[in-house]
Amino acid sequence: MQWLVGVDEAGRGPLAGPVSVGVVAVPKRFDIRKAFPGINDSKQLTEEKREEIYKEALARAKAGDIKLCARLSSALYIDTRGITKAVRRGVWSGVRHLADPETSFVKLDGLLVAPPEYKQETIIKGDALEPVISLASIVAKVRRDRLMRTLAVQYPEYGFAIHKGYGTAKHRAAIGKFGLCELHRKTFCKIDAYTVSKV
Repeated sequence: MQWLVGVDEAGRGPLAGPVSVGVVAVPKRFDIRKAFPGINDSKQLTEEKREEIYKEALARAKAGDIKLCARLSSALYIDTRGITKAVRRGVWSGVRHLADPETSFVKLDGLLVAPPEYKQETIIKGDALEPVISLASIVAKVRRDRLMRTLAVQYPEYGFAIHKGYGTAKHRAAIGKFGLCELHRKTFCKIDAYTVSKV
């Protein structure tokens, strides 16, 4: 069987939490738009719609129609190795987990690159143009958002369930008041007495 593989990431820019890479593999003749009505770049969808599509994707995966996975790299890994290496680690691990280079063609969003042994194409704004990348973007986003909501219970003062670690005014104010926790990317944050800003 020939497989089409989509890859995208979520959470490159937040001040806290992991970066997430979603990888999806579908048979080349699989009609993604028909299977997932309304599919689009995850950023263009409501949280409810992303969850709806993700749940359907899980059901399809359980039935053996498609394959999917998400690879998350922690804030500590990002601080230690850098965001670029963290994303590449997720891409390479996820692609190699799901896809055989002999039977797969990989489509990636933006500037992402698959391992060199795979036939591949990187597409600018691919998450909006290619349904298989759109589905990967939803997998990446939903998995990360669910984790941030779970972690919010451990760190209620930061409001992670609302902003998911992004640098909103409320999040910056919380950091100014409580300092950084272990979920924060210290290399992304600069603190003074009143504010935190992206370095």
